[in-house]
Amino acid sequence: MQALFIGQTYIDVTFLADHIPHGDEKAVASEYAVSFGGNAVTAAFACAKLGIKPDLIATNADDWLGNMFLDMAAKYDVQLHIRKVEKSSLSFIMPKDGKRAIVRCRDANYLSPYPVLNLDGCRVLHLDGHQHDAALFYAQQCRRAGILTSLDGGGLRANTHELLGFIDVAMVAERFCEQMDKSPEAMLDYLKSRGCRIGGVTQGERGLIWYDESGAVRTLPALPVPHARVRDTSGAGDVFHGAYVYSYLDNPFKGWEQHFRFAQYAATYKIQHLGNEAGLPTLAAIEQVAGEFDQDAGIEPRPARENVAAMRASR
Repeated sequence: MQALFIGQTYIDVTFLADHIPHGDEKAVASEYAVSFGGNAVTAAFACAKLGIKPDLIATNADDWLGNMFLDMAAKYDVQLHIRKVEKSSLSFIMPKDGKRAIVRCRDANYLSPYPVLNLDGCRVLHLDGHQHDAALFYAQQCRRAGILTSLDGGGLRANTHELLGFIDVAMVAERFCEQMDKSPEAMLDYLKSRGCRIGGVTQGERGLIWYDESGAVRTLPALPVPHARVRDTSGAGDVFHGAYVYSYLDNPFKGWEQHFRFAQYAATYKIQHLGNEAGLPTLAAIEQVAGEFDQDAGIEPRPARENVAAMRASR
């Protein structure tokens, strides 16, 4: 195990349509995609697509949608640890004009306790706040073991304040700021007060505001993607999280600005594709995005894995 992700499984149905029908109306979508979904779940698949296969604690039901998800996990070689629920969760997503409307159908009534895993070899834990009991348990375990902990703060959960006390890297969405009635700047102060070494607020087309280990506040502008090429922004944040986890695992000696820039390349690829699966980039796709949209991109050659191992041993 190199990385452990914990989250709620969804099957996402993403479709393009001019409008949502009302009453007895009917409408036909011009295009659609069916894929895995859920914040940490999608992040895990993004990490796997980039080349590092993670472990994933996720919900699953004994129904045909649950079987579909098992097939998806097997396809990407994600090591799945199941927490049973009665019904699979669904998301219906309608992207339009750079935004996305979402209806979620969620079963979070767990039929079994979370699995307790051996964390030997694990270097990163990534959470989205779902399965709050498992999230807190593993965050505490990883903190004691010196394993990097990461949180996708897409929304405020029941125990988020407590959980943040065990998080090293907390990247939250603007919605999270709104739920806590804080400006992005005030949110950074709050994350610092909870002990997060790295914290930030993702702001979509306005980029990222964040602070580094010294507490210095920085900004990272979004890449200039033409509006006409933006197809589906749903899942972009999840791909962002999965990509910076991958970048850290691949070369932990890079700075966090490099990890986040790499993640922005991945998210930029995602927003140009419909659905989560189509929007997972390869390393080659990320290099192509960097070359097209970032004139300052300096994609450095990655050190051979044996060299990375040697550097770790010398620390």
